[in-house]
Amino acid sequence: MNAVRRERYQKLLRLKLRRFPAVVLLGPRQSGKSTLALGQPSPRGGRKQLFDLERPSDLARLRAAPEQDLGALQATPGLIVMDEVQREPTLFPLLRPLLDASTRKARYLLLGSASPALVAGASESLAGRAAFVDLTPFLMCELAPTPVNLARLWLRGGYPRSYLARSDAESLDWRESYLRAVLERDVPALRPGLPVATLSRLLTMLAHLHGGILNESELAGSLGITAPTVGRYIDLLEGLFMIRRLPPYFANVGKRLTKSPRVYLRDSGALHALLGIRDDGGLRSHPKVGASWEGFLIEQILGALTLLGETPRGHFWRTSGGAEVDLILEVGGRRVAIEIKLSGSPSISRGMHECLKDLSCPGFIVHGGRDEFAMGDSVRALPAHLAATPERLRKALLG
Repeated sequence: MNAVRRERYQKLLRLKLRRFPAVVLLGPRQSGKSTLALGQPSPRGGRKQLFDLERPSDLARLRAAPEQDLGALQATPGLIVMDEVQREPTLFPLLRPLLDASTRKARYLLLGSASPALVAGASESLAGRAAFVDLTPFLMCELAPTPVNLARLWLRGGYPRSYLARSDAESLDWRESYLRAVLERDVPALRPGLPVATLSRLLTMLAHLHGGILNESELAGSLGITAPTVGRYIDLLEGLFMIRRLPPYFANVGKRLTKSPRVYLRDSGALHALLGIRDDGGLRSHPKVGASWEGFLIEQILGALTLLGETPRGHFWRTSGGAEVDLILEVGGRRVAIEIKLSGSPSISRGMHECLKDLSCPGFIVHGGRDEFAMGDSVRALPAHLAATPERLRKALLG
């Protein structure tokens, strides 16, 4: 984990651990959660205790006497780290009285590779007792903002072992193995009996749909299952941080707008592995290159603002007539419309004109060039690499 990333997240975790008895660090597998937790200083200089719930000995110890073991540990200052907590959902009801105990002096750092919504009892047991911190794979703002690093991050994605691989071929091999591991190990652990082969086919179909409107009925017909079943499978993939459903934005109830979400693979490297894209040349010539760039920048923008302590909400805007804008961003009481273009010489689309008229907000075009410039009274062009500097990005978007 690089120094910038470690410093940002350790500072955020220290703040949260002072305010809450527990902090839940959430993110996809292999995004660096364990590395960050091992380097996190223990509050008040106390002892750090680590339980890896994928290790049989640690899991057996907690299953035998969780209340006694944890109760004794938390009676003295320190940090209790529990890795891959989604693997033992029975712990969450037991944690509730421990977190509320007046004798508790330690803090808990819980690491999870699945959304609490997927883990029985997690949301209810931790409500009001835990802060949640999302850890993404690498973002541009955590790397040296050079064209080479930007191109590599887009192609390979942000998982550390993929980004830092010695070659594109080695990176692709790691990503393909990673996707298999998630589907063959994590999915059965969370949803025993679920047909992994069907879920794998669905994930590949979603990669080819990347950036498009999600139609669960059409996917269900292709897979030979029901639309509600497709919906449950997509919930699972979203809870495993594999995909993002970007909801539509509704501001004018009298206007005919698209009501279904768009769907994106959250990591561009995983997307490219599923599409069979092997290198930069294959990416630049692929039919999904524009959609890939769009999804990549959406993740970069949302992630960069989150690192600043903001809570951005993202939507897209699209009329039934086909006019659309890629991202409606709501953050800090402000609303802006964002179009994402790979070209370094962007133009203002009909969708942007209609959107700004409908929403009465400023517009931005984030593009693949290097320059920032005005494109009229209410539209400004911003270079994509601006996402590498969260403070500048926030100032540019929000003033």
